[in-house]
This record gives sequence, C-alpha cells and structure tokens, in this order.
Amino acid sequence: MQNDIGKGTVEMTAAMVISGTIGWFVVMSGQPVSGVVFWRCLFGAASLLVICGALGFLRPGILSPRTFGIAVLGGIAIVANWLLLFASYSHASISIATTVYNTQPFMLLALGAAFLGEKITLAKLFWLALAFAGMVAIIEAKPDAGGISGSYGLGIALALGAAFFYALAALAAKWLKGTPPHLIALIQVSTGILMLAPVTDFSDLPTTAGSWCILVAMGVVHTGLMYVLLYGAIQKLPTHLTGALSFIYPIVAIAVDGLAFGRALQPLQILGAAIILVAAAGMNLGWTPGRWLRPIRN
Repeated sequence: MQNDIGKGTVEMTAAMVISGTIGWFVVMSGQPVSGVVFWRCLFGAASLLVICGALGFLRPGILSPRTFGIAVLGGIAIVANWLLLFASYSHASISIATTVYNTQPFMLLALGAAFLGEKITLAKLFWLALAFAGMVAIIEAKPDAGGISGSYGLGIALALGAAFFYALAALAAKWLKGTPPHLIALIQVSTGILMLAPVTDFSDLPTTAGSWCILVAMGVVHTGLMYVLLYGAIQKLPTHLTGALSFIYPIVAIAVDGLAFGRALQPLQILGAAIILVAAAGMNLGWTPGRWLRPIRN
C-alpha cells in the first residue's frame, strides 16, 4: 500500500509538472490556437491508440452506444476547453489564465447539483464566495502588459469559459464510471480531430523541425503520457492527496510564465490568485471554515 502511494505521488507530480508547462509549448509553437489543438489531438490520438491497444481496450463490445455517445460529448467539451484556455494566454498571461482556470471545481459543483443531485453545503458555498472574491481582485488588478496583447478582461472570460467546459467534460466522465479512462481520452482527442480538421489551415504548416517537435510533444507527452501518469496516480492515491498534488499545476505554470516570459504578477493579482487557490484547495480537500485550513476528520 505504501509503495502504491509513493509511486502514485511520483506519477501525479510528474503529470502536474507536465501540465504546468503546456502554456510555454502553446506560445512557442507559433501556430494559431485551432491548429495547436488539432495537432495535439492528432498526435495524442496516435499515442493513445498505441496505449489502448497494448492494454487491450480496443476489443469489440467494450463500449455501448450510450457510453460512446457520452464520451464524444465529453470530447467536444474538452476540445472547447483547450481552445478557450490556449486563446486566453495571449490576453491575460499564462499565470492569470491558469489561476482563473482553477475555478473549475466550482463549475463542477454547480453542474453536479443541477444534474446529479449532489448536495451543496454551507462550507462549499463559503469556498465559492471566497473564490469569487479572488476573482474580483484579479479583475480589478492592473496587469503588467509586457508581452501581452488584447484585452485582459477577455482573457479572464476565456479562462472562465475553459473552466466551464472542463467541468462539463468532468461531468461526462462521472457518467462514464467504470469505462477505461485511456479509451475515453482516445475518443475525446479523436473527436477533436474531426471537429478541427475542417478549420485547420494545412497550407500554413510549421516550417521548422523545432516547431514540429513542439506539436508532437504536446500530443505525445502532454496528452498521451500525461493521461497515463494521471490515471495511474488516481488509481493509487487517496482523493485528498490527489487534490493536494493537483495544485502543482498552477504553481508550475506561474513559474514557467515568469522564467520564460518575464511576466511578474502585480500585488493584487498575487492576492487574488492566492485566494482562488486556497478556495479551490478547501473545496477539493474538504476543509471547513470553522477549522480554517484543517481537513475534516470522519
């Protein structure tokens, strides 16, 4: 058991570090957002096809028509999530976009209450209100516009939209409980290929080996390998540890944004980001306001 937790911790940490670097790959690819997502889906599908084949998930009859349909709808949501999140980077910076994107647990809370009958407790409402306060702080902040074009508010709106679509994909995943997650991921990225092929400009392909390596890495590493690590970790770790380690992702993203692009957060942005991350931690880890930052003991 202890060995599983140790291995799962390493896998989850690696998955979150990989996720935290994706913003750099998106920016450095030099491709339009739709093109980046298309190539990520294409190369991701190729790697996941090999993985699913090796795990025996491609045999006939493993999915019912209903399961397949829900997985496709989840794929539409996850692709929309990628499109909006990647588009937000050029408006609000990788750091702010990733932090705002971490409001997704609250989106899932609302959807779970609406469609799954899940109970919203006073503690959850408290963390939701706290996250909203952090969002207000970020919106009111005056960003360091160096290297950022476009509207700061638009970037925040795009990141919120990405969080909403991620929550929709997570809701679909809840309905697919028991279905091999790697197969779900394969269906999702394959759906993305079909969605984006008609709008991808194949006459303006990357012209350097470096650009192609970035796109391949996003498919193979940030999609195929990351899914393997993430789902492997989820199967080994208790929920509270999975939730705690997930916060490596925004921390790495903020560090990459600062080191690679020199974008420093303003004091009010730092405050807002910290408030949102604390609220998301409280939501994920079951903290109660009365015990401030202490997990519930059953």
